Amino acid sequence: MTAGRPFTCSVFIGISLDGFIAREDGDLHWLTSRGEAAGGDLGYQEFIDGIDTVVMGRGTYEPGLTYDPWPHEGRHCAVLSSSLPLDADPRVTVHRDLGTLLRALEERGTKSVYVDGGQVIRTFLREGLIDELTITTVPVLIGTGLPLFGPVGRDVPLTHVSTRVFGAGVVQSTYAVEQSANAAGREV
Repeated sequence: MTAGRPFTCSVFIGISLDGFIAREDGDLHWLTSRGEAAGGDLGYQEFIDGIDTVVMGRGTYEPGLTYDPWPHEGRHCAVLSSSLPLDADPRVTVHRDLGTLLRALEERGTKSVYVDGGQVIRTFLREGLIDELTITTVPVLIGTGLPLFGPVGRDVPLTHVSTRVFGAGVVQSTYAVEQSANAAGREV
């Protein structure tokens, strides 16, 4: 585990070549329509098999309600939201702030966290909480949308771990966040 935390935090996300994780209306067709041509799940199942907790924001949680079956069955699921009702869904635990969430994860004995959703990923990066990023780039320019990255308040140095090329021109790169960058995050 890292930076005084008993759990690791990892990102596994798809983006357009111009850096968006979804269209402005949340549409992901540009991403999901290339799945089979690219070669299946692109390593997602192997990744998620090592995860015991999923953390996301409301903007990622609500579109996920349309999935049948629920994609996080068997894992603790936490939603970081200032507006989602605390009792919104028995499958998730809602946390109002990052400090409360982190304490709850530690108390639960969490070992591995999948951090999902642009705002939550940026929050975790800003606080020095991300250990690894796996970014799958789809060769399409969508022009506008919801960005993966934005201001994080400082440089976040990364170390390249691996790059894989799949069918349909899909490229997946994994990066470790340098531990000195994680140490720069403030205590919560």
